[in-house]
Amino acid sequence: MQPSRKGPAPSGLVVVDKPAGMTSHDVVSRVRRAAGTRRVGHAGTLDPGATGVLLVGVERATRLLTHLVGAEKEYLATIRFGVTTHTDDADGDVLARADASHLGRDDVERAVAALTGAFDQVPSTVSAKKVDGQRAHALVRAGQEVVLAARPVVVSAFDVLDVRPTRDERAPGVAALDADVRVVVSSGTYVRALARDAGAALGVGGSLTALRRTRVGAFTVDDAVALDRLVDDGAAPHLLGLADAARRVFAVAHVDEALARRLAMGQRLAPGHVELPAGSADPGAAPVAVLGPGDHLVALVEHRDGAIRPVLVLTDPADLG
Repeated sequence: MQPSRKGPAPSGLVVVDKPAGMTSHDVVSRVRRAAGTRRVGHAGTLDPGATGVLLVGVERATRLLTHLVGAEKEYLATIRFGVTTHTDDADGDVLARADASHLGRDDVERAVAALTGAFDQVPSTVSAKKVDGQRAHALVRAGQEVVLAARPVVVSAFDVLDVRPTRDERAPGVAALDADVRVVVSSGTYVRALARDAGAALGVGGSLTALRRTRVGAFTVDDAVALDRLVDDGAAPHLLGLADAARRVFAVAHVDEALARRLAMGQRLAPGHVELPAGSADPGAAPVAVLGPGDHLVALVEHRDGAIRPVLVLTDPADLG
């Protein structure tokens, strides 16, 4: 049972180990109850059948989520070669079956090597991608044909850990092949689509039977708390404070109270007022987290057009004393 709490809910980030069978929105709903606030969101949707790292922000930490969604992600997955489904995973209807008994580890390694690096990927049709303002999965369920545009992705690693012959109860009499893999991908990459495309390259089709996210940026499954434990304990004991969360993700600069107050009011500063890390003024550089007295995360800033500009203010001036 979660402890009673008075006053506003604390702000912070919690790394949840999402269980199978729940949507990411289901997790958010349970964290809302555990935290005693509706101001909760997540970064990076996981499919209902997937497990693992889901970053959840509470109160002011929800404003950080936009800057976490694009982080690199790591997964452990099992691809079943020989079975094709309309969702590219085990939750979908079987569209085709093929004998994969002639395939071995070398074949799988060649197929995944061709899907490593930077390339354009067509997302899985049953996905949250929007077509003319509507979710692709909703259009598919309504019986409409959906064609999604390819988008650039980066697969930094695609390692084959194990392969083994298997049978699929949905495809009796067909000899399938399971491959356990580890993949590291850019944001927006569909691991289900990697399974689909690897299977297509081998001529037998493929789909996921298991998917576990083990890392989002700097946050790993070792940082995660089981959802049931979070609900039992209440969210507060498991929250990573804003400053600590920022240190895990961004380069950090420090300011005194006067400058912190100016940033908290959305004012820009002259570059000489803050010692920013090297490279922060480079084109496309990530924001810098600015910490004030009392270890307050004041703002994320960028060095642009000759000034240090707040891109996200996270502290109210009243919090600075």
